[in-house]
Amino acid sequence: ICFCMAQKKKELPYLERDISWMYFNRRILQEAARPHVPLLERMSFLGIYSNNLDEFFRVRIATQNRIAECSDKSTVKESDHAKKLIKQISKLNTEYTKVFEQTIHQTTEDLKKENIFLISDNEVSPEQLEFIRSYYQEKLSGSIIPIWFSAIRYFDFENDENIYLAVKVSRQQGSKQIADYAFLELPVNICGRFIRLPDNEEKSYLIYLDDVIRCCLPLVFEGLGFTDFQAYAFKFTRDAEMEIDNDLRTGTLQKISKGVKSRRRGEPLRVIYDSCMPKDMLRRVLKKMDLDALDTVIASGRYQNHKDFMKFPDCGRSNLKYPQWPSILKKELDGEDSLLAKIQKKDRFIHVPFHNFDSFIRVLQEAAVNKQVQSIKITLYRLAKESKVVKALMAAARNGKKVTVVIELLARFDEASNINWSKKMQDAGVNAVSYTHLTLPT
Repeated sequence: ICFCMAQKKKELPYLERDISWMYFNRRILQEAARPHVPLLERMSFLGIYSNNLDEFFRVRIATQNRIAECSDKSTVKESDHAKKLIKQISKLNTEYTKVFEQTIHQTTEDLKKENIFLISDNEVSPEQLEFIRSYYQEKLSGSIIPIWFSAIRYFDFENDENIYLAVKVSRQQGSKQIADYAFLELPVNICGRFIRLPDNEEKSYLIYLDDVIRCCLPLVFEGLGFTDFQAYAFKFTRDAEMEIDNDLRTGTLQKISKGVKSRRRGEPLRVIYDSCMPKDMLRRVLKKMDLDALDTVIASGRYQNHKDFMKFPDCGRSNLKYPQWPSILKKELDGEDSLLAKIQKKDRFIHVPFHNFDSFIRVLQEAAVNKQVQSIKITLYRLAKESKVVKALMAAARNGKKVTVVIELLARFDEASNINWSKKMQDAGVNAVSYTHLTLPT
């Protein structure tokens, strides 16, 4: 032990934090490729891999980019190190992207053997095309508004959570062909990424929302006289590290709230695009990103934003998933007797998700209305959009109890939700004490 402590850092078998994370995410990708893993679970692993990578670029690569771009003489060593690290990560990411695309192809081929077909716009039958256009008219009409590339300077207001189609539209005017370029955001929040088509002969058919839009481009640009349409998908990732100012006159909550808003306008630092996209169209896309030399541009397959695989429709095939393990309601916490009285007799223990979380909610709800309870103290990290925990605490405060909640404001990507709940609790009379894992001026 003494010998190891005396060694220099560079002599130790040391892995950079971010390189180690890349290896960790590759491990998830390996699960998606294992034949013995149920097919729909493999789709979920592909979605988890993609979602993890998005967050990694938003946070860790954003941080390394900032260090690499620092021009201060005192940080030259750190800046050079960050540049080398970014190159290593870029090399690994390129390697893993190829494996990722191959795994998607293999998994969708395996789905066909189970009579689940994920088809493209080029594979739809006339009957399916009729269904798709009817679906567009009923569900999507009015939700897709193209933006001309010529009308904007940069992608300032576009959300990097979404997927986009770059579209070339053209028409013949005399002897000349008139062309223009636009982009549109896919309305995944309205209908999901995968649309289920009518079954046929015990075969289930699904189609990407991307391809639904491709089939309906004449309807999207209806009345403008265009006759030819080409559409290619792309996505981008913004720098999501929050800018937290050092203004001593501003409180921590206000600082973080402002930081969350600044995240939405973070600079793009990664672009993934369909490798078949024509060069003139790709130039238009990249020009609106205002990228620099350290940013990542990756040619990929026809579809991006594979985090949506986490919500891939099961088509009623529960046999292609792991069997569900329902949580257990402990007998000692069941029944009509007071849980608080049972806890007074001895400590009770639950291990979520193996044990039912409702037992904990029931304790809070009972405490909120029990007149013998005078105060409640609790620490919260991440909160659901419809938090039963917070609702019970607010009810307790309104019932005259002294409720103290210590809540983390910098729960990554849940800051806005936590700030919102913190304000609501304060309005209800809860003593909401905010804390962060960063040291901020107060």
